Amino acid sequence: MSTFIDEHRSMLAASLDGLTEEEARLQLVPTKTTLLGLVKHAAFVERVWFCEAVTGASRAELGIPATPDESFDLQESDTIESVLADYAVAVTQSRKAVAAMDGDTLLPGNRRGPLPLRWVQQHVLRELAQHCGHADILRELILAARSQPQN
Repeated sequence: MSTFIDEHRSMLAASLDGLTEEEARLQLVPTKTTLLGLVKHAAFVERVWFCEAVTGASRAELGIPATPDESFDLQESDTIESVLADYAVAVTQSRKAVAAMDGDTLLPGNRRGPLPLRWVQQHVLRELAQHCGHADILRELILAARSQPQN
């Protein structure tokens, strides 16, 4: 399971490869979804499912947004480099948090109640796969726009 999660983590991070800061922030859909926002949201997902769920610490204690929607919010200080670096830290924290656990280990800190690590891993894989699909489409639109003649 962790191999598939890692593959999707890498694919999502790679969606920013070769883009300008402006391209990474382009809002091409009527939601907050941008390529940079997707990676920022993925760091939030890591911390919710592998920090909050493992430790029971609140989102405020973890220094993360209260809601998934807020996790897409970009600050002026957010750059491709800074968001990727934070994502790498979140992934490292996730791996460490569950390194000694097996799939049947119950994680106590979710609002639904205790969940087995296997359930959490499957949920994270599903979410990453979905966001990789979003990223593929957004990246395709951005790259296609590069080849369009400028007026």
